[in-house]
Amino acid sequence: MHDATATRDRLIAARVVPVLRFENAAQARFAIDCLLEAGFATVEITLTTPDAIALIAELRSRVPESFMIGAGTVLNARQAGECIAAGADYLVSPCVAAGVAKLAHDAGCAALLGAFTPSEVLAALEQGSDIVKLFPAATGGPSHLAALHAVFPDTTFCPTGGVNADNMHAYFEAGAKLVGVGNSIIDRQALQDSDQARATSLARRYLKQAGVVQ
Repeated sequence: MHDATATRDRLIAARVVPVLRFENAAQARFAIDCLLEAGFATVEITLTTPDAIALIAELRSRVPESFMIGAGTVLNARQAGECIAAGADYLVSPCVAAGVAKLAHDAGCAALLGAFTPSEVLAALEQGSDIVKLFPAATGGPSHLAALHAVFPDTTFCPTGGVNADNMHAYFEAGAKLVGVGNSIIDRQALQDSDQARATSLARRYLKQAGVVQ
């Protein structure tokens, strides 16, 4: 049985959430194997990926239960229900999508609603967002996060969009408890070459930068 609070705490401990958009299922399987070997605790599959719901269900059946699978770009209640049924542990939206957090909580899943302004952060919290996804983070940078964190000091922020191995430390210093990192976490050339050793090594540097592994 899912537990939203436990999932939130595990996401915070994970520190880095790979937010991935795949072109096909084969790429997804390769990337997940690399992330597991590198030591990641989670992945977020965005619904912009072809056949994302089926992919989430497939991954849930083949990866360890301890590995958290998130569904990203969830925009409405219908999508939320489909993702929950497929086995997602948490739902992520780029905006304050009405009803998504409630559906997630009813199923024991965590909810990460997107916000950029103070008003949107407050709206996300009022909807019950467990973690607020600051998106697009690169538009305002770490200083924007720091300003929001000063106003909402008890809120768990996850900046996403433009976060990479070189700047994630600045986001942590600005108040982030965890960060979302896009497709750059899986090296494109290694993906094309099916070079799992290289892809795994390059992905692990994100965990090193976040202090998750040595």
